[in-house]
Amino acid sequence: MNSERNKKIIPPEVLLNGYRQGIFPMSESRNDDRVGWYSAKKRGIIPMDNFRASSNVRRMVRNQKYHLMVNRNFRSVVEACADRKSTWISDLIIDSFEVLHLAGYAHSVEMVDDEMKLVGGLYGVTVGAAFFGESMFKTAPEADKVALCHCHAILEANGFTLWDTQFYTEHLAQFGCIEISRDEYAIRLADALSREATFLFL
Repeated sequence: MNSERNKKIIPPEVLLNGYRQGIFPMSESRNDDRVGWYSAKKRGIIPMDNFRASSNVRRMVRNQKYHLMVNRNFRSVVEACADRKSTWISDLIIDSFEVLHLAGYAHSVEMVDDEMKLVGGLYGVTVGAAFFGESMFKTAPEADKVALCHCHAILEANGFTLWDTQFYTEHLAQFGCIEISRDEYAIRLADALSREATFLFL
């Protein structure tokens, strides 16, 4: 009981202020009890009007290959994202983002199978009309990609204007991810922070 009460976390206001400044936290390993704050020279974003997915993934969405849940198993999603040989998601980050989730600023998109088992998903942080994607995972074919499709639909329906992926990767490029300069990112971030949007599953 005392260990739970005294659990070390990064205060939500510190996390949110970091995102507002365009920086994000990462640890060195799962057991690291500290975080470093980072800002990529070239920032990865998925333009809201340029999201794309393969016909196979869209078919899986239409046929409800996996069932969508939102914010039902947030901690489980983050822990699954951290369940790798090498990870920047430490227990400190997991505990801190769970508190941020309870405060209404961190969200998860979850894919479950017919037996209601979690098989894929993603999580991120919202401030204003910006969504800062953090990580995703899958234990079933294409479940992470299906989660991205659902995430885009949620962001689009609720008026989000910035989908930040932090880094550009070849994997994200297939969904429309591009790389922009730090200066352009700062302009887009400021615009998104001046707006209001709520991460609601409609």
